[in-house]
Amino acid sequence: MSTVPAEALPTGALPARARDGEDAAAPLAPRARLLPSMAAVYRAQLSRARVARIPLLFVATFQSIGIMVLMRGVVDGGSEARAVVAGSTVLVVAFVALNLLAQYFGQLRASGGLDHYATLPVPPAAVVLGAAGAYASFTVPGTAVTAVAGSVLFGLPLGHLWILAAVVPLAGAALAGLGAALGLLAPRQELATLLGQLGMSAALLLGVLPAERLPQPVGWARDLLPSTYGVEALARTFEPRPDWAAVALDLAVCGVVGVVSLAVATWAYRRAAVR
Repeated sequence: MSTVPAEALPTGALPARARDGEDAAAPLAPRARLLPSMAAVYRAQLSRARVARIPLLFVATFQSIGIMVLMRGVVDGGSEARAVVAGSTVLVVAFVALNLLAQYFGQLRASGGLDHYATLPVPPAAVVLGAAGAYASFTVPGTAVTAVAGSVLFGLPLGHLWILAAVVPLAGAALAGLGAALGLLAPRQELATLLGQLGMSAALLLGVLPAERLPQPVGWARDLLPSTYGVEALARTFEPRPDWAAVALDLAVCGVVGVVSLAVATWAYRRAAVR
């Protein structure tokens, strides 16, 4: 049996322990990329939401339709009717993407669930974006039902409801980012729940009520609410001749706010995960 001197072997053929006389550690697996990680978190959260959140989605939809029925007694039509229907539709997104997501991340932080995600080789942004996307997309059936019911109730045109394909993801991203940030930054789970409820109440009062009926200081607060621009964009499409440039501008502002809020939520996740 012949042997070959070690010096004759290529460098890559030497055992790890034979190089420089030291043991070499096995290389770690590469860190997961953002998009595949986000898709995995999205699928997991969406599967969980289908089981646990369907009753709450029904409550959110029923609540919005009930608000429109009540407002039907004091609002006849025109810009006020458009504001009521648009605000009630986006309120479904606020209930799920803001309120429930704030509660979810607050509970996750309080129970130590963030430690599980911290051990996974996934970027922090993937956890936040995946969960936010799942909660936002979960609102699609409720917003569609609310928009159609409100349009029929107030006699508004149905032809431009396709704009929901842009309003829901953009408003959902902005509200989900805000909800995740509130849940992650709140020092206690109860406070995260309270902040989520207050955020949804603000979306209700400032989004559903017609802007011209609000006092000026309250109107300034309305301009700071992320969902306002989604409400405005949807309300404009109910006009006989929609101003599509204004609609695009409202959606662009909503998208920018969504990027900023999700970035803040990602920072809050990193901050909470290392504590």
